[in-house]
Parts: sequence; C-alpha cells; structure tokens
Amino acid sequence: MKKFPIIALLILLVAAFFGFGLNDYLTLQGIKNSQAQISGLLAEHPVVIGLVFMLAYISVTALSLPGAAVMTLAAGAFFGLGWGTLIVSFASSIGATLAFIAARYFLRDSVQKRFAQRLSAINTGVENEGAFYLFTLRLVPLFPFFMINLLMGLTAMRTWTFYWVSQLGMLAGTIVYVNAGTQLANISSLSGILSLPLLLSFALLGIFPLLAKRIISIFQKQRIYKGFKKPRRFERNLIVIGAGAAGLVSAYIAAAVKAKVTLIEAHKMGGDCLNYGCVPSKALIKSAKVANLQRRADIYGLTPCEPQFNFKAVMQRVQDIIKKIEPHDSIERYTGLGVDVVQGYAKIINPWTVQISAADGTQRELTSRAIIIAAGAAPIVPDIPGLAQVGYYTSDTLWESFAQMDEVPRRIVLLGGGPIGCELAQCFARLGADVTLVERNGRVLPREDQDVSEFAAQKLQADGVTLLCEHAAVACEITDGQKILRLSAAGAETRIPFDAIICAVGRRARLTGYGLEELGIETQRTVNTNEYLQTLYPNIYAAGDVAGPYQFTHVASHQAWYAAVNALFGGFKKFKADYRVIPRTTFIDPEIARVGLNEQEAREQGIAFEITRFGIDDLDRAIADSQAEGFIKVLTVPGKDKILGVTIAAANAGELLAEYVLAMKYNLGLNKILGTIHAYPTMAEANKYVAGEWKRAHAPQQVLQWLARYHRWQRGE
Repeated sequence: MKKFPIIALLILLVAAFFGFGLNDYLTLQGIKNSQAQISGLLAEHPVVIGLVFMLAYISVTALSLPGAAVMTLAAGAFFGLGWGTLIVSFASSIGATLAFIAARYFLRDSVQKRFAQRLSAINTGVENEGAFYLFTLRLVPLFPFFMINLLMGLTAMRTWTFYWVSQLGMLAGTIVYVNAGTQLANISSLSGILSLPLLLSFALLGIFPLLAKRIISIFQKQRIYKGFKKPRRFERNLIVIGAGAAGLVSAYIAAAVKAKVTLIEAHKMGGDCLNYGCVPSKALIKSAKVANLQRRADIYGLTPCEPQFNFKAVMQRVQDIIKKIEPHDSIERYTGLGVDVVQGYAKIINPWTVQISAADGTQRELTSRAIIIAAGAAPIVPDIPGLAQVGYYTSDTLWESFAQMDEVPRRIVLLGGGPIGCELAQCFARLGADVTLVERNGRVLPREDQDVSEFAAQKLQADGVTLLCEHAAVACEITDGQKILRLSAAGAETRIPFDAIICAVGRRARLTGYGLEELGIETQRTVNTNEYLQTLYPNIYAAGDVAGPYQFTHVASHQAWYAAVNALFGGFKKFKADYRVIPRTTFIDPEIARVGLNEQEAREQGIAFEITRFGIDDLDRAIADSQAEGFIKVLTVPGKDKILGVTIAAANAGELLAEYVLAMKYNLGLNKILGTIHAYPTMAEANKYVAGEWKRAHAPQQVLQWLARYHRWQRGE
C-alpha cells in the first residue's frame, strides 16, 4: 500500500505521455519538423534549453519510454558532437539508474523471494563479475537498454556500480549515435544512420568487449599473481593432487592427450570410493541381500531358512572385491598409461610449484603450468561428549575394523539417516545385528519427497531396523561396563545400549594441509571455484568432493573432464561445468534413484509441475520376480511432456533411471520414451508405462469424442 501512490503517479505520467501525443515528438520526423524552432530557442537560451533537453531525456529513460535513440540523434543535431555527447552521456546514465532503482524498489524483493534458488547463481555471478557483464551489454546493445536497466534492478548489484559502469559502457555508443545526429538533415529514417562508416563503428563496438575482456583478464592475473615469480620453464603440464575418482580421471585425460602429468597420492590409490565407499558398501549390500533372500525363500516356492554364515568371511569377501578392482586404479596401470604417479603428501607452495613429502621424510619440488586439487572428503564426526571414549566407527574405518571381528556386533547404533546411514543400517540388520538408526530430522532421507522417505522407512523397519527420528544425540558414556548413547527428543531422554556406534552424518571436504591457507585460496564448505572450476588462481583448479556441490563419484569424474581440459587447453577455449542432469541412487533394497527435481524442490523454487505416477506392482516382470513394490514418479512441465525430474523407488531403480538421464540430457520428452520399444518382460518397461499414463492423462478428449462418433457412423449406427 505504501508503494501504491508512487505506482499510480508513474502510470499517470506514462498515460499523459501517450495521451497528449508527446510520443509524436520523439520520432525522427517529429524532431526534424521542430529542428528549426528548437535551434532558434537554443540560440537565445542555450543553458535553459540544454537543461530542459537533459531533464526530458532523463524522464524518458527513467520511465522506459520509447524515443531515447531519436533523442540521442537530436542531441547531435541541436548541440553538436561535444555538448551533445556530454548531455546524453549523463542524462542516459542518470535516467537508467532511476529505472534501475524503481525496479529494485517495486519488484526485487518479491522476485527474489519467489525465485530465490534459481536466482542464487545469477546473484553470485553479478557479485563476482556483474560490472563486466553490464559493461559488455552497454557496449553492444543485444538487448534494449531499458530492459537491462529493469533486469539489473532485480539483482544484488550496487547502485553506484550500476551508475558508473553504465556511464562508461554507454559512452562509445553515445558518441556514435550523437555523431550520426549531426547529419540529421540527411537522415530519412533510423535505418539511414547505418552508413558504411557507422557500420564500421558498430563493428568496432562488437570487437571491443572481447578486447576489453582480454585486457581486464591480463590486469586481473597481474594483480592475483603479484608477489610470485612465474617459472620460465615448467617440469609438468599438469599436477593432480589426490588419486580418487576426480584425480584419476584428470590424470587419465592428461596422459591421453600426451601431456606430461604427475599424480600425487598420500594414501591409497582409488580414494574413498574404492577403499571406503562405493565398492565395499555395495559388496556388503549384496551379501546382506542374499541372506535376506534365504529368509524369504518361501515367496519363490522354496524352503526358507535362517542364513548360516561366518561374518569374518563376509567381510573378507568385501576386501577381496576391493583387491579385484584395485588394478583398475593401480599405480602400475596409470604408469603404463603415461602418468607419473608419486606417493607422498603434496603442498602447493606457490601457484606453479608443488612440494612433495615422501613417507621417508625426503622432499622435492615440481613446477607445473596447471594444478588440479582433487583431495576428496572425509567423514564428519559429530561433537558428542564421550564419543571418543566409547570408540566409534566411520565409513573410513569400519571396513578394516569389522574384518577383524568373528561376529557382527550384536547391537549397532547408526547416527545419520541419509543414504550412507540407511544403506549400512539395512545391511547389518539383515546380517543379524540389532540396529538402531538415529536421525535428527523428522524422517530418513530428508532430501527426498515425503512419500519416498516413508517408503524407505517401511523397508528399513521391515528388516528390523529401529528408527528414532527427531532424536538428537546428547552424550555417550560407559555405565557398568556397558556403552550407552543418550538421546533427547521433545524434552525427554532415551538411553540406548550398544556394542558399536557408526557415524554416518555426512562428509566434509579436505581443505587443510596442502597449502590453500598460505596461498589465500578461499574455502567455505568446499574450495571456492568459478564455473570453469578455477580457484582464485586461474591455473589452479579443483574437482570432486573438495569442489562440490555434489559428493558423488560420477560427478567427480564428470568434473574431472572439465578441470583437465580447461587446465590444459583453457588458453584457447574453456568449458563451464554442466550440472543440469545429475543422477543419484540410494542403494537400500528396493533402491531409490532420482534425477532432476522432486516435488519438494520444485515447490521451494516456485516451479510449476505436473506429476505422473506408475505403480511397480502392476509391472509383469516385477510380479514374476516377486519384487512388485514401489513406484515411478515423473515431474513434467504442465501440459507438456518435458521432464523436470524423476524419482524411482523400486528394485533396480538405479538402472531404470539411466533412460531418464539420457532423455533429460538431450531434451527428449515422455512421448519419445513411449514411442521406444522396450523388451518384454523387463523392469525397463515401467518407463514406457509411466509415459503411457502421461499420454492418457493428456489425451485430446474432444477429438476422441469425434472419433467415437466416426466409428459409430462406420458401424451404421
């Protein structure tokens, strides 16, 4: 209501502008008709006419009215090149800033609130490089200036920055137009100003942003690298720190294009995924699934039995599988590919030099044109009093520790109801442990939709997992020789006895110990990078868990391509990392897989959507396999088959998701999936059936009614 009077006044001014026919004066013919009269007044009252013209120009641009281009020509005709340029330069910048302020005052808060998540990347870009983007737009008017004024007002750009960049950026174009206006008598239309000299002027304007960007880049580099002496020659084209997924792929790509690359790893080749994460957990999941099938054998017409197994043998199988996959990531393999693999601790001591400390205490230094940080992440250990005293496990320590046990711990507490916690809880419950899963949030898998979380909770509970959601760990203690976890929920305290406690509350990027602090490379939860995965220093990149925003092995490999290619060939062409289509899978049984948006994310971002759902209990292959449970949920643009996101809760969900990942990557809709032949009987047919559900819901009812009439006519009815 406070803004209403101002809005009413602005509407009144715009209405008056058109109502009194003032727009007729701001045409080329109108200016030419009044040229003689205005020139006479100008000769008598130069200062007054100059101020009136300037105020009129400010009003036109502030209200985003048509006619600014014609007024710029008029300035050249009336005031000449010098005074005309001066008047228009300030008037256009002041008017644009007023329009910018108006858009900010009336619209920014509501727009930012409604589209906060989608605009966060734009706000970050404006904060980092907004001045240059605005400068480029001002130099080459790809978009109308009034639109730039309004759109920039919706961002977080500072008003003073907007003003001075606009003043500077529009100057070259102003000179060109004002100069054209000095020949107003010879111009019959706006297209008439496009003479050969003028076309050449605009061509130079088009080239200038590229030159300006290059010049700015040079100055930025000089400022960033100030105080460091760049080597005249380099021993390597690329040094990669960390031999996990991101590091291995980066080194592989560099070697494949014949670059000289060194890969430095302080611990085990293969990183977290091979040694502590994806590989061992999936091996254990399979063993637990087989044990569960033995108990449920009656659903297949077989005699059920309680599985008999040696827990040490189960854990030894996990280690054996790691060893079978190890050669894929081994020193020998990568050395054979042409990678110089070095075991040791790396520390970046300047933007081109890495110090390597070997286990025997020896040190050496290597210089490189580019460096990729791929140091990965480590488990988060919550700050719980007494936790260290009772002893705890993480995903990094439980595999080797549990391998030494003859039996699975009888009572296991898992802290964290995310994917890792849920997977491990179900596994150990199926292997005979009494498992309690503690989650601070109101449900497990809180990033998924409510129905997906409920589905997962039901499956975990069916396998004997006790779920304690909305419970916070208060302390650990040993009472009468028994380990106790104290929990708090709604003001009440619960005491849970346990034999083993596993922390699965998330992972934190490794940010210390290899020189980031000394070099001033900014970090928050991850290493700060731009869209090309460059850090503060353009030749130092980060990829994988240490860079974020996702902690998935497949995203680390995906980022590694961008980091390696940009590091080696960025002088010619750089590529922005693409996160548009990121799949993820939680490997409980049945699996939960997702790509793109789910319902809660779409609502949070204010994105309109439709839901199409297909129940797996209606799928022939699922029924034949006695796995007829779960669903596929597809979010689409309202009225269209464009896929916004897919969630699958079903057996083999991770495999079923691949078709949707491909479809979203290449902008294929549900109609394309429906028109694709799927082998029968397979689980993949579910993808076709959900597309069929969408098609039925969007069938043209009017056309179908006419077709019914046509067929009745064909039958002679």
